[in-house]
Amino acid sequence: MKMESSLWLVPLMIALAASWSSTAVVQGQLKNGFYSSSCPKAEAIVRSAVESAFKDDPSIAPGLLRLHFHDCFVQGCDGSVLISGPNAERSAPQNLGIRGFEVIDAAKTQLEASCPGVVSCADILALAARDSVDLSNGPSWAVPTGRRDGRVSSASQAAVLPSPLDSIAAQRQKFAAKGLDDHDLVTLAGNFPSTSTISSVFLDFPTGNADPTISQSFLAQLQTLCPRNGNGLKKIPLDRDSHGNFDTSFFKNVKAGNGVLESDQRLWDDANTRRIVENYAGTIRGLFGFRFDFEFSKAMIKMSGVEVKTGRDGEIRKVCSRVN
Repeated sequence: MKMESSLWLVPLMIALAASWSSTAVVQGQLKNGFYSSSCPKAEAIVRSAVESAFKDDPSIAPGLLRLHFHDCFVQGCDGSVLISGPNAERSAPQNLGIRGFEVIDAAKTQLEASCPGVVSCADILALAARDSVDLSNGPSWAVPTGRRDGRVSSASQAAVLPSPLDSIAAQRQKFAAKGLDDHDLVTLAGNFPSTSTISSVFLDFPTGNADPTISQSFLAQLQTLCPRNGNGLKKIPLDRDSHGNFDTSFFKNVKAGNGVLESDQRLWDDANTRRIVENYAGTIRGLFGFRFDFEFSKAMIKMSGVEVKTGRDGEIRKVCSRVN
């Protein structure tokens, strides 16, 4: 049995190595260890800020991950979501509820004291997202760095963000526009479910009734939490079985008809995305217990390289909430 396992493991590791190599090519001018000479403690400083926030409030982890996701989908991973102002990205309706700004600011303050004008806010956000997953018993990965910060942040641009009400076709189109495929879509959909209001589940469904693909027993639980005549503001976890943990229970919920958001449950309706969900929703967490961890890390590296600014493009902000 040990010999058979070894024989399977060799080609698997070769495939994984090749996949990592192809991902690295996508990153362009980003590279691992970008600050190794200019600010050797950069990643440790970011990690310390995330650890401190996580110790006080573990729910900050999905917040930081979502913040990075929202940043990358609007004008690329350039830290533009961090800029404050009445017409900036973070004020857009699509960004309602995003959080973690204070953690990025804390890391930036320490970095400016140690290495003034060196580490970008965009890189801090990418590193903080990785550390959030790691602290929540998820995988860790080497984050290619070297991003520069954008100088433009517009609320109107946030319309490109995926919506909880999006069909599979709409989700697919939005991801494809960023160079991401169906596999990335499904993998990142399970990237730390946080919370949502009940209205996103059934009050806003096109028919005015409950999403017909939600299991009846689960629907009854949701309707008990929020009666039809309620205000629709009650928040519930998007991953009811392991809220706050990094694992594959999100996919098992979708398979069982227990996906909370319409966009999540739609993953089961499409043949291609269903196949990917099924692969992650097995009795064990993927091949040899680490398939999803590996695929998630790969998808995160790919997403964090979307439309990045490098070289002389953009700037290195002194304060993340405003341009220089």
